[in-house]
Amino acid sequence: MERLEIGFVGIFAILALIGIRVPIGVAMGATAFFGIWAMMGLGAAIGISKAIPFNLIGDWNLSAIPMFLFMGFVAVEAGLTRGLFGAARIFLARIPGGLASSTVFASALFGAASGSSVATSAAFSRIAIPEMLNSKYNPGLATGSVAAAGTLAALIPPSVLMIVYCLLVDSSINTLFIAGVVPGILTAIAFIVMITVRCMLNPNLAPRYVDTTSAAEKWALIRDAWPLPVVTFVVMGGIFTGAFTATESGAVGAFLACVIAAVRGKLNAPMLKRALVDTASGTSAIFMIVLGAALFARFVALATIPTWVMGFFDGYETMTIVILVCIILVVMGTFMEEISIMLLTMPVLVPLLNSHGVDLTWFGILVIKLMTIGLISPPVGMNVFVIKSALGDRVTLNQIFAGVTWFIVVDLFVLAALIAFPQISLWLPGMMGR
Repeated sequence: MERLEIGFVGIFAILALIGIRVPIGVAMGATAFFGIWAMMGLGAAIGISKAIPFNLIGDWNLSAIPMFLFMGFVAVEAGLTRGLFGAARIFLARIPGGLASSTVFASALFGAASGSSVATSAAFSRIAIPEMLNSKYNPGLATGSVAAAGTLAALIPPSVLMIVYCLLVDSSINTLFIAGVVPGILTAIAFIVMITVRCMLNPNLAPRYVDTTSAAEKWALIRDAWPLPVVTFVVMGGIFTGAFTATESGAVGAFLACVIAAVRGKLNAPMLKRALVDTASGTSAIFMIVLGAALFARFVALATIPTWVMGFFDGYETMTIVILVCIILVVMGTFMEEISIMLLTMPVLVPLLNSHGVDLTWFGILVIKLMTIGLISPPVGMNVFVIKSALGDRVTLNQIFAGVTWFIVVDLFVLAALIAFPQISLWLPGMMGR
């Protein structure tokens, strides 16, 4: 069997293994090992399987992952994220659909600490949705706004998806973090504008909210919400000015979160233990996936699949290639998990993109945006099922998917803008260090 044929057999084998719920890191690593064995012999497979993990784990950039995870877990465990929705509601509740818009705003801030779309959706499905349903909001709007707003955690740094992408394509984590700021804010604003316009045209979607919060309660909510924006500002400010690397900014953010938790009397041994255990568990899972992806990338290269892909796209204009790749990733996002998509596609696509001079920072933002669309797209949209699990019989899957449809349309318009105007993503990174 030719190397290229072995490569395609390996890809189908990985898809089959994922389909039967084999962990993605194990599926990719095992397939790569046996594929390299088939192409080059057992000795080469063993040698490569020993060398790649040893070299990869020594990569300093990987230490950014546990730092940001720890920062997020400390912030959540210490209650630093509490009050975000209430504080956002103070400023936005009076506009049409204000509770849904408050959810978008608060989710953006929460996502900047958690770095997890699923965690953000889970948190606000318990905080914001019950209040919106009690206020007679349309169930689709209430659940759709939380599901879609949760995706902002992947686009607004720090983001685990961004770190994984940078490791796969050997790109700067700092630069991609900064590149995600404007697209993330643009997406949040687009969501809020869509919610406001829809509710103005159809007031039945969201009855006017009657604010009964006293002035003292409002000040208490604002005081409760200030720590997280401060931590986020310090972390992103340090990255933008070049004062911190991505890893150092994660360490600074984790340290600040611990200091604020201590000042507020929330730092104790049980809380710290839970945060450390969750960080170790999350880091281990991500590292296993990254190791499997590294072995798979070597297998793909040895199987000459990137060369075949470049030949397949030969003659296409660069922008046409980018649009075709985006379409492929959108389709994959409807039935596959986001990290799995990146791990499967990036080793194949990066040589093609490099050969056409595509800016990998710009393309990285497109990839992350596409992954966020997948998080709410039927039939596998992870955020949708997280909300359904949290709410039980109060809403149906059909209501949630109907609600997120409007947000998917907005996402596609934002994606089109990011493709047509690369400077939306590249302007802020270009300002770094000036």
